[in-house]
Amino acid sequence: MTGDERQTAQMLDACWNAGLSYYDTAPLYGESESRLGRFLMGRARESFVVSTKVGRMPAPSGRRHFDFSREAIATSVRRSLDRLGIGYIDVLLVHDLTPDMLGGSFDACRRELLGSTFEYLAALRRDGIVRTLGLALYNPATAVELLAEAAFDCVMIAGSYSLLNQEALAVLLPYCLDRGIGVLSASPFHTGLLVTGATDDARFNYQQAGGPVLDKVRRIESVCSRHSVTLPAAAIQFPLFHPAVTSVVVGHQTPREVKTNLGWLQDPIPAAFWNDLIDEGLLPAGAPVA
Repeated sequence: MTGDERQTAQMLDACWNAGLSYYDTAPLYGESESRLGRFLMGRARESFVVSTKVGRMPAPSGRRHFDFSREAIATSVRRSLDRLGIGYIDVLLVHDLTPDMLGGSFDACRRELLGSTFEYLAALRRDGIVRTLGLALYNPATAVELLAEAAFDCVMIAGSYSLLNQEALAVLLPYCLDRGIGVLSASPFHTGLLVTGATDDARFNYQQAGGPVLDKVRRIESVCSRHSVTLPAAAIQFPLFHPAVTSVVVGHQTPREVKTNLGWLQDPIPAAFWNDLIDEGLLPAGAPVA
């Protein structure tokens, strides 16, 4: 076992021992499925929930590889089941089907997914090989369009309902709440910015954070200081106030990060803190904060 594999195993042990039983993975994430499968081996199947993804596959650095054909999705599902060592997938998510990712091929890929490919996915759900079908993407408008066209059960939205970005609040979250579609809110820290704060080397969505974003974080940090609230605690707790959000999806690398993230999730935050964020225009007036 390499050092990297050992660290992953230790992190997963920490999650399990802390009572975390939902694990999100994808073929895109390197050895993630295989490592998770080795960790879950021998554990009672009903004791954990796994989500994985289809449609976006590993590619050389700097490139993207998408395939939403029925044949490619069938192969991807079969390989994921083998790597995970399980007989069924709890949540299967269509990965990054958005115009920004696919450019001019988006419409063709959407038609392909919503045709014979979705018939295949629905058959998997009917047969119990997949228990729940959903989307994983960052664009709320595209999410609503796709949810209106096919019978998905849930959506994982990345970075679009957070302390910094409430784009999903206007349409997607009410849409899902009205129809009983579960929402998984991913990337609450925006790849680090809402943990480190507005430092010179802060990163936002995998890139160097720009001036306007840093200015907003500094304003949020000022409110945090006034109420003795830590920035990451506010970031991890905020999405969970919305009744459509069933889970916040956070990445961990080490046992220490698992413990720290759970601590932030449980930190008490006074109502006055959230009210001040709204009063200062840092959160929209309609954002649930209690």
